[in-house]
Amino acid sequence: MTSGEAEVATTEDRPARLISGPGVLLVWLYGVMVVGAVSRSAFQIATDFGRAPLAYTLSAVAGVVYGFITYTLVRGGERARRAALVCCAAELVGVLVVGTWTLVDPSAFPDATVWSDYGMGYLFIPVLLPLSALYWLRRARAVTPS
Repeated sequence: MTSGEAEVATTEDRPARLISGPGVLLVWLYGVMVVGAVSRSAFQIATDFGRAPLAYTLSAVAGVVYGFITYTLVRGGERARRAALVCCAAELVGVLVVGTWTLVDPSAFPDATVWSDYGMGYLFIPVLLPLSALYWLRRARAVTPS
């Protein structure tokens, strides 16, 4: 195999990048959300879980979802892109369901979750982030070869 063939082979073996352009900002924002959601929920679960178990558990779930999306964006490739699409859609559904639930029945949540009031405590990033990611991931498919 010549050096040119080796270069082509390694280039073709690499997954398509998802973190170019706006994808870099998405990875950064998801990374911040991982740290925020996981650290907040870990502290709340460790210190006062009985006060609001549903809220604290939902915040922990949000942190895990953010972590998985961050991983798939960094990993790249079509399979990772599809997994991120599914997770971002699930995240958006979660934000909308929990956000609506916290407005309709505030007594169900004695303490806020990451997704309470559509992420108002996080500057609405929890509702804007999956929308932006879904747009980017759909656009990335059109740009990257299958």
